[in-house]
Amino acid sequence: MQYSACVPESLLSALGRAVRVARTESGLTLKQLASASSLSERFLSDLEAGKANVSVLRLAEVARATGTTTSALLGIAERGSEEREETKEGRGLVALLGLRGAGKSTIGARAAASLEIPFVELDERIASRAGMSIGEMLDLHGASYYRRLERDELERLFAEGGPAVVATAGNIVGDHTTFERLLANTTTIWLRASAEDHYGRVVAQGDTRPMANRKNAMQELRGLLRARRPLYERAEHTVDTTRLGLERATVRVVTIASQVIRNQRRGHI
Repeated sequence: MQYSACVPESLLSALGRAVRVARTESGLTLKQLASASSLSERFLSDLEAGKANVSVLRLAEVARATGTTTSALLGIAERGSEEREETKEGRGLVALLGLRGAGKSTIGARAAASLEIPFVELDERIASRAGMSIGEMLDLHGASYYRRLERDELERLFAEGGPAVVATAGNIVGDHTTFERLLANTTTIWLRASAEDHYGRVVAQGDTRPMANRKNAMQELRGLLRARRPLYERAEHTVDTTRLGLERATVRVVTIASQVIRNQRRGHI
């Protein structure tokens, strides 16, 4: 028996969260769990991201290694899936994740216009609230101040509800509390792109700072993508903008957001 593509993504995501919590509570790193369960780190990363087509036998190995049972993990996942769907009804927020150059602003604005719903640049809201640019904010007050305002603005968005398409900062996944709130209260989409596309799109916008006086800048960018990939993969959906191109990627985002809006409207009936 396996979980196939027909299994709701919310259930697979909930199962991934259940496995991640079990691993964390047992004090195991991903590498240690891989060794204890005889499964690859890559597979376990996909499982925790809610993207693995896991068999019951493989899930049993994970359960044994983390000191729990298959039925316990499945029960937690089923309850979590139901609670997540209930939480999201009426919200209608679609959050775009990815590094600079992923296409969040371009695709987000186009998708929102197509759907006739608001497009929100989270950093613009933060800057407006603070009365200064993000750069000035970081220079004057530091990253912790920015993070606090970022959390505050997200909470305001949650309270406002939706529908809306939201472009988030590339490093939002690095703040555990904020990222967990984002995952719990929005439909998240990772706009995946190659390092070359990230750089090319940023430069096309007239910004050469990412590579200025840095010989190993492209190597660093690839390293950053590798490091953040497990976090970005926790998004419910992935849209590969390098493979699809911006136009087809926009169509895909519109399709996902349309379903979110339909779910929101059903929740209001």
